[in-house]
Amino acid sequence: MSILAAGLNRTMPSVRASGRQYGGIVAALLLLVIVFSCLSQRFLALDNFVNIMQQVAVIAVAAFGMTFVIMLGEIDLSMGSMIAVAGMAAAQCMAHGTGIGPAIIAALAAGLVMGAINGVIVAKLGMPSFIVTLATMGAFRGLVSLPTGGLPTAIDSDTWLDMGSDQWLGVPVLVWIMLALFVIAYVLQVKTVFGRRAYLTGGNAEAATYSGIRIDRIRIVVFMLSGVLAAVSGMMLSSRLSSAQTNAGTGYELDAIAATVLGGTSLSGGSGSMVGTLLGTLVIGVINNGMNMLSVPYFYQLIVKGIVILVAVWLDIRAKKAQS
Repeated sequence: MSILAAGLNRTMPSVRASGRQYGGIVAALLLLVIVFSCLSQRFLALDNFVNIMQQVAVIAVAAFGMTFVIMLGEIDLSMGSMIAVAGMAAAQCMAHGTGIGPAIIAALAAGLVMGAINGVIVAKLGMPSFIVTLATMGAFRGLVSLPTGGLPTAIDSDTWLDMGSDQWLGVPVLVWIMLALFVIAYVLQVKTVFGRRAYLTGGNAEAATYSGIRIDRIRIVVFMLSGVLAAVSGMMLSSRLSSAQTNAGTGYELDAIAATVLGGTSLSGGSGSMVGTLLGTLVIGVINNGMNMLSVPYFYQLIVKGIVILVAVWLDIRAKKAQS
């Protein structure tokens, strides 16, 4: 048995273990729906569920990228800032008369470059991703204000705005985009050599190195992938807001991390599931929407999300101890 196969045998059971958590997440989701339905009569309205799905779609796309990063045992705190930069890049292109195509390319390129910066510093300089992305979180947020001095940029493209408001077959377009990216991320994670190497790099970097895997290259590509998905999330968010805001995406990194960890991806790396992340995102979306409908102040919402993350990490630590 090769080192790669042996390493994968140690990491892939974690995927099955995350599958056993789906029942718990689904139960928690149903419980939240019941609780918020009892507290607010408007919660079960069809329009509200459409609103939840549109909000979830933007967070989920960012969480798909975060899943790859955390699967490596890394973290990306700059995701919210990258969302804002990508949205602003697209809006600035359209404001200067370019079509939608160049705007999309500019946003994706911005996400790719920002992700590459994070990845290269982490992989080549050996700096902790927590410190690197904490620094770039501030730097990227500063970049958003450069073109306008902190003012928002309005978007007047009907096609762009339709993306954030229209429906197809009764389902919001943003949700279709989320589902398409979910399928791509799932296949990339589970069905490709790159995904298997990412699992092994996160679960046992030494074994990955001995098996010939360029773990530095895997790290760089994963951060670039995270940047591109953050860019897509930024474009989706700007279409919903009809503009690019300098504070757009603030706190989205927290939602993405919470959704990923709730979905069973271990912060120590080596395990992760896109299905779990999607379910975790629904939990976060219902919590956000329910608290907004109950007019819970924003700072209380942050406290609740922090507690959710702490509980998820505690459960992860318990699971690790049980396995050992």
